[in-house]
Amino acid sequence: MSIETADDLIGLKAIGAIVAQVLRRMRDAVRAGIRTSDLDDIARQELARLGAESSPRLVYQFPGETCISVNDEIVHGIPGQRVLRAGDLIKLDVTAQKDGYVADACVSVAVPPVSNETQRLIRCAERAFRKATKWARAGNRVRDIGAAVEQEVIRSGFRVVRELCGHGVGRTIHEAPEIPNYFDRNAITPLTKGLVITIEPIISAGMGRAFTASDGWTVRTYDQARSAHFEHTIVITENEPILLTA
Repeated sequence: MSIETADDLIGLKAIGAIVAQVLRRMRDAVRAGIRTSDLDDIARQELARLGAESSPRLVYQFPGETCISVNDEIVHGIPGQRVLRAGDLIKLDVTAQKDGYVADACVSVAVPPVSNETQRLIRCAERAFRKATKWARAGNRVRDIGAAVEQEVIRSGFRVVRELCGHGVGRTIHEAPEIPNYFDRNAITPLTKGLVITIEPIISAGMGRAFTASDGWTVRTYDQARSAHFEHTIVITENEPILLTA
């Protein structure tokens, strides 16, 4: 969506703050011995307390409130009886809606003790996001964001998962335009003032190729390499973007 009124920004900031709060609660609960369904229950309770609803469940009938992906699971992991263990890398992805507005964010969290490669992978995804936001300005193009992400990921020795990308958001969970995490010369959609998008580096320690598992939801790496995912919903301005979910 593109912001048209002051009420739009107020509504987006409200749902952005809710998504951030849910993620904080989930992240604080990550530890060895907890089930991914327990983390999802925390999100369900927090969303209900704050008067919001899960967009993946409402829009796509996803079998959970949130997407929780572990290790080689890249995105769309289904919460269940899996017990987290020391060293696991977890992606907590929350998309929620309230009063007609939607926000989306993801963090990658590791259960101590954490390997050096896992730490580097998590930090790279966050760093790539911050590099990309420098190009998220009115007047630039979608491909400028992708180029910034890809450059940082390659420099750090990892690979972008090209099958997955950022996207427009605001009124529903997925809107135009798509925001590739690599330089795509054809991604020439202009970034305009008020445009609401996600920037979400999704990267792998391996080849970066992905496939959808037999459950029909979970996307995994072909080579079983670990992946990291870092995402925020932002509003494009003429200067620094507004981070709604930070």
